[in-house]
Amino acid sequence: MRSPAFPSPSRFFREVLDMSQQPVVRRSAGAALVVLCLSACSPQSSTAADAGGTGGGDKGAPSAALVAQSPAPAPAGEMPRQGLSGRVLPDFAGLVDRFGPAVVNVSVVGKRQTVGGPGGLSPDDPFYEFFRRFGIPQPGAPGGPRGQAPAPRGEGSGFIVSPDGYILTNAHVVDEADEVTVRMTDRREYSAKVVGLDKRTDVAVLKIEGKDLPVVRLGDPSKLRAGEWVIAIGSPFGFDNSVTAGVVSAKSRSLPGEDSNYVPFIQTDVAVNPGNSGGPLFNLDGEVVGINSQIYSRTGGYMGLSFAIPIDLASDIKDQLVKSGKVSRGRIGVSIQEVNAQFAESFGLDRPRGALVGSVENDGPAAKAGVKAGDIILSANGRPIERSSELPAVIAAVRPGSSTTLEVWRDRTVRKLDVKVGELVEKPERVAQSTGQSGPSPDRLGLVVRELTPAEQRQAETSGALLVEQADGPAADAGIQSGDVILGVNGRNVKSVKDLRDATEKSGKTVAMLIQRQDAQIFVPLRMP
Repeated sequence: MRSPAFPSPSRFFREVLDMSQQPVVRRSAGAALVVLCLSACSPQSSTAADAGGTGGGDKGAPSAALVAQSPAPAPAGEMPRQGLSGRVLPDFAGLVDRFGPAVVNVSVVGKRQTVGGPGGLSPDDPFYEFFRRFGIPQPGAPGGPRGQAPAPRGEGSGFIVSPDGYILTNAHVVDEADEVTVRMTDRREYSAKVVGLDKRTDVAVLKIEGKDLPVVRLGDPSKLRAGEWVIAIGSPFGFDNSVTAGVVSAKSRSLPGEDSNYVPFIQTDVAVNPGNSGGPLFNLDGEVVGINSQIYSRTGGYMGLSFAIPIDLASDIKDQLVKSGKVSRGRIGVSIQEVNAQFAESFGLDRPRGALVGSVENDGPAAKAGVKAGDIILSANGRPIERSSELPAVIAAVRPGSSTTLEVWRDRTVRKLDVKVGELVEKPERVAQSTGQSGPSPDRLGLVVRELTPAEQRQAETSGALLVEQADGPAADAGIQSGDVILGVNGRNVKSVKDLRDATEKSGKTVAMLIQRQDAQIFVPLRMP
């Protein structure tokens, strides 16, 4: 049976997905969405000085590749197991036992969305007559009250990088979140604060209040080799601390999109699915070498290709977010493109490599250093540039205001140019402005109420005095709707807005609110914010 042809590059990259389960704004495990989330951040810097990887790997440790003559060391004291063919198979149990407790589930409650559209209620709607009798605008009609839909929820993964509670995860997991809860393997739960996030690298830093928490060790992604065993721990589809294994498929993989150029992804065949987003990628020494971020999929599930953010890049982003709450990136002011075989032959280059400069920004850092259109940048800041997609990440890592050296190919010779790197200024996001008229602000429960006139009370045949005009926040989550009449709070009758405010302020964690909805009276429990 013939296997289907591999999709074209353009189609391939349209099918690269976020892996967080039901993302806060646009997350779905069942549909192939087009989202490119890049780069990452980690609290501890990589300790590459230790031989064998960061975090104290044994010096001179043998390769983790699957070979019979040079078996990979068993992690965390576990002995490797002998396969039927005589080859040594890796055993991940010790690694999971030791570092699994530092991997957490991240649950998110997103921002509530306002609902209500033109047209108002249908005459068949049970509330249509109620609003008509009161003579108030219907929800969704011009000038009518607006409510909020239940808050979207999502799940992802993360891992603890410091004993005092700093956690790394993906930015797309916690973006637009109102509440973030971290759950550990022993089922302890913590309310987490979003210290900062960087959408360009898809890295976010969380903080929980704790001490002596289990932590992971950080490794050196530059030492990874294609074919090396790696494992992922995360919460796919909400199944906490699930372990999957595979090998490194490729390194420095670039994905299309303006933001994706800032991350040289680690490509693996480890099975990752929605909910794995933000979880760690371990090598056999028990060191985190990446943050699982994206998958290639036509269905929304795993199809053999997954992409992780190198942990050294994530560590740098994390340090900046913790220190200043933002990320500073370098720029030199050039547009670039790939050097193919035809370009290499035309410019007299030995083979296709480097980044071809298409244009240079007037008075930009590159122009001031003498860079010209038609130059091929072969290296930057001491790092060779094989593909043009590698250059943005290298330049972005240079601190603005510092100098870096570019090696460029011009007139069939190599030249060195010193460039003073500028700072990349983020474009401000466009924010839609509300066209509706502003009304009273909701109270702490999310309620906007008004007192009924005696005539309205008689017409509605109610003893209540307060009409709900808008229900947002905790009130909307509890099921209170526009048009409900509030009768009492915690067994106490309320006749005015002041009565309602006094009753809720004296309540504990939960408020029992008695409401009338049409001809029925029901109690609704509300959790105080």
